[in-house]
Amino acid sequence: MLAYVARRAVMTIPVMGMVALIAFLLLHLAPGDPAIIMAGDTATPAQLAEIRANLGLDQPVYVQFFYWLSEILRGNFGTSLHSHKPVVDMISARVGPTLSLAVTTMTFSILLAVPVGVYAAWARGKVGDRLVMAAAVLGFSTPVFVTGYVLIYLFSLKAGWFPVQGFTPLATDPLAFLRTVALPTLTLSTTYIALIARISRSSVLEVLGEDFVRTARAKGVPETRVVLRHALRNAAVPIVTVVGSGAAFLIGGVVVTESVFNIPGLGRLVVESVLARDYPLIQSLILLLSAIYIVINLAVDLLYTVFDPRIRY
Repeated sequence: MLAYVARRAVMTIPVMGMVALIAFLLLHLAPGDPAIIMAGDTATPAQLAEIRANLGLDQPVYVQFFYWLSEILRGNFGTSLHSHKPVVDMISARVGPTLSLAVTTMTFSILLAVPVGVYAAWARGKVGDRLVMAAAVLGFSTPVFVTGYVLIYLFSLKAGWFPVQGFTPLATDPLAFLRTVALPTLTLSTTYIALIARISRSSVLEVLGEDFVRTARAKGVPETRVVLRHALRNAAVPIVTVVGSGAAFLIGGVVVTESVFNIPGLGRLVVESVLARDYPLIQSLILLLSAIYIVINLAVDLLYTVFDPRIRY
């Protein structure tokens, strides 16, 4: 196992290198000039040339890339072109809200979606199964921002149960924290719940048709034990896979959700940095989100051996 983890860790190096190269080229080939954004439309050519020289933008692209990569390897992620603050400090200040939203979303989604998917598989063809699948299709098809605005209208503007926007840290006020993350969590969970529920249903349904399940039923094993211990355990690998791959939905959904609810997290920071064409900040955020996704995939691979002992690395 340790050898496998070490191999996977080494394999992430070229992957992260390609991510860094793509992120660097996409930003530098995109239209727009950060020097104009910093200096304003009224800046003179001499002023723009001075800003480009100070930022190193007058150097060839490959020189800029290798210089930036060497600084990253030394732990220097640069300074924001817009706020003139260290990029590391800006990201550190925004990690808390995003991490809180991601944890509440994943916890809520898994605790709700897996039991619902198992029930839909057990009640195949019945009214409950059809309702679950209809809700899953609706949740998967509705854009995140539409869900967010609908929830704000119903539960914030009309009912007044939750604040429209903002974020309160858990350490500051646990009750206020729950009120501020309730609607964003529900918004971000809709697509994730639909995805996990559908995969859970199909995976459990496939296992319920296996010979060992029929044998357990023939021996008089209670139906609850058959479904939860025999079927669900053997269907866990596809479910764990979709939980991990669904992290991509969370990464994309966080950007929209934090913008809708005005949460000062990494998603809002991504939007702000893109609008300001803040090269160092955008590149660092891309690297961070890519690294998180790679770590999640590694954790999913390791969980395979927990649910299926036949899998060995």
